[in-house]
Amino acid sequence: MSELLAPTPTGGPDFVQLLTPEGQRVEHPEYSFDVGEADEAEVVRGFYRDMVLTRRIDTESTALQRHGELGIWAQLLGQEAAQIGSGRALRPQDYVFPTYREHGVAYCRGVDPLRLLGLFRGVDQGSWDPRQNNFANYTIVIGAQTLHATGYAMGVQRDGAIGTGDPERDTAVIAYFGDGASSQGDVNESFVFAASYNAPVVFFCQNNQWAISEPIERQSRIPLYQRAHGFGFPGVRVDGNDVLATYAVTQAALQRAREGNGPTMVEAYTYRMGAHTTTDDPTRYRMSEELEKWKLKDPIARVKVYLTRNALADQDFFDEVETEAEQLGARLRDGCKALPDPSPLSIFDQVYVEQTDELAEQRDGYAAYLETFEGAH
Repeated sequence: MSELLAPTPTGGPDFVQLLTPEGQRVEHPEYSFDVGEADEAEVVRGFYRDMVLTRRIDTESTALQRHGELGIWAQLLGQEAAQIGSGRALRPQDYVFPTYREHGVAYCRGVDPLRLLGLFRGVDQGSWDPRQNNFANYTIVIGAQTLHATGYAMGVQRDGAIGTGDPERDTAVIAYFGDGASSQGDVNESFVFAASYNAPVVFFCQNNQWAISEPIERQSRIPLYQRAHGFGFPGVRVDGNDVLATYAVTQAALQRAREGNGPTMVEAYTYRMGAHTTTDDPTRYRMSEELEKWKLKDPIARVKVYLTRNALADQDFFDEVETEAEQLGARLRDGCKALPDPSPLSIFDQVYVEQTDELAEQRDGYAAYLETFEGAH
């Protein structure tokens, strides 16, 4: 990879790292891991648990797809720290606009992973209630969610829900996207509007090095976070495999938005250790040596080393987390297979808040068509 794009391995002002791949805590001049009055060791143990369970959701879902139970699955293997660190930095009133890969963030927002499987199984269109979890539906159109997030953030601003000093009212919005999506027009348009209107939005880019089969060096000649500067707002690059640093950087960016100081771009420098989706074969376009190099930076392994080395968790804790992961895997396997098939007419139910005459006519026509098949209803 070009030196122009690669971060300093040991951190530095332009690459925020608080926990090295060897599990050693380090300092950064601008960011620190601050959990307030909470027990820091307990918080880090919670991060470890979150990442292990998120990885289990991913591996089980991949296996279910391989067995024909899901139509497709978007893997996140290797990106657990980026998602859990940023997801746990959110407050309840903050709003999330995801892509189709933010399974860890969905977990942090209390979305049952079985609802994610329903979407990828094709039995619903995303059955969680965005109003309940402040977590929007998955967006398949690459980059479109950044415009949705910016528009929502402008609404938050006009509702007076920023800069009040009330920690339960002031609201930030976060939009997730990948390095490939950063080349989309929608993303750049959202940057323009967010900067122009000082919208309280955090653009969180998970730079996992590959836009399907296109490497990052073919997408940009400068680090992605520096693109924000050209639009007039700050950008920061964080070690996306460091859950502590990701939490700290996202926490600061969200708070900046809540205080009315406008947008921030966070580039979480990570790596997609799995495939783009289960229809992809990454061995066709990347070298195995590259993957092995990134395995040494595994986000879960470094937290486990840190907890063990500093006697912050014992084997009983790790065994309990593994048992919980096994139970989660079993629930996902059984629950996925038990998901009911939808009524063919349900596709018309949530197109509009109020059904239009034209849509009602289309529904009635499709219902009449289904009646021509024996046992269709």
